[in-house]
Amino acid sequence: MGVLGLWLATPLLGGHPDFLDLSVKRYARALQPGEIVRLTVESPKPLLSLEARVFERSFSGQPDSSSLVWKVLVGVDLDTPPGGQDIVLAGTSESGEDFSQTYRLVIEDKTFPTRRLTIDSRYVDPPADVLKRIREESQRTRRIFAAITSSRLWEVPFTAPVPGSANSSFGKRSILNGQPRSPHSGTDFSGPTGTPVEAPNSGRVVLVADLYYSGNTVIVDHGLGLYSYFAHLSKALVSEGQILEQGDVLGEIGATGRVTGPHLHWAVRLNRTRVDPLSLIAVSAE
Repeated sequence: MGVLGLWLATPLLGGHPDFLDLSVKRYARALQPGEIVRLTVESPKPLLSLEARVFERSFSGQPDSSSLVWKVLVGVDLDTPPGGQDIVLAGTSESGEDFSQTYRLVIEDKTFPTRRLTIDSRYVDPPADVLKRIREESQRTRRIFAAITSSRLWEVPFTAPVPGSANSSFGKRSILNGQPRSPHSGTDFSGPTGTPVEAPNSGRVVLVADLYYSGNTVIVDHGLGLYSYFAHLSKALVSEGQILEQGDVLGEIGATGRVTGPHLHWAVRLNRTRVDPLSLIAVSAE
């Protein structure tokens, strides 16, 4: 779909109690790998809880003040194959009854372009003495992304962390020094060293570290399994545990780690799914 995305009001599949005749509206830029899908679920009676179960993950919903309308962000990972997926909407009604209903989502195929880069050989074939460091850093970031804060820490739509347009599309297949490597799981923004990097939304800083591949790195927890990952900073200007508001400066653009020049790499994880940050900006806008 185009940048305006798609709204669809769709009946749920399968039998369900008469008092819970839920309706679902779906918004997404596209139903493809790397996208976020926003579901708006309306119930005739207040709900105590609601979550969407799909891709072997559970995505938590957030209610409005009436608990009649719930919004759920669902991440479609970069490697999700095309085809139909059943989203199970499960929760508890105000009267304490559990329910489980099914909504069908059809993921379309997408072909990502390939980028070929020549970089310092130590970032393609790391020397033996840094392999332990790389493993430990990978394990540390995986543990962070696996943790799900139960409450949402943001209220307003997400914005880009630096001015200007992204210059390297999410999902590109990477050939580094002639060798295939993992696809590009973030969005890059060019800019001179020292350009301020602002928090795209409120959240809590959960990592400030110099990592082998991503250089000076900051990770922000936005709640409900949603994380922002900022890499290659010339310096970080925040500390772990710090609470950020949208627009707070968290660091400056740099060229640390595996880079070909100064830029910001912004990656987003939603319940461990790799999704395009620009999709997050689009679906969070009201």
